[in-house]
Amino acid sequence: MTYYVYILTNKNKNVLYTGITNDLIRRVYEHKQHFDKNSFTSKYNVTNLAYFEKTTDVKAAIEREKQIKSWSRMNKFFLIKEKNPAFEDLYGSLLG
Repeated sequence: MTYYVYILTNKNKNVLYTGITNDLIRRVYEHKQHFDKNSFTSKYNVTNLAYFEKTTDVKAAIEREKQIKSWSRMNKFFLIKEKNPAFEDLYGSLLG
């Protein structure tokens, strides 16, 4: 199975959310549709997929999520900028 660690942002790129999932397309769709109206991502409209990485090792994915969550905002921005300098919403690229 494949696991994804991902970072979402809002349209102003000033709020970041880091998560983990085994189905990135489904999970980002859920964020975009505000499935959980009381969630952090719904409250702050954090729906743009700015970054993701994948692994087949669930333990590695969990540790990576914890690592990224512990970083400063600046370090998270640097991570995103390495692979997505324009902070584009990568969700469309997942759909083909």
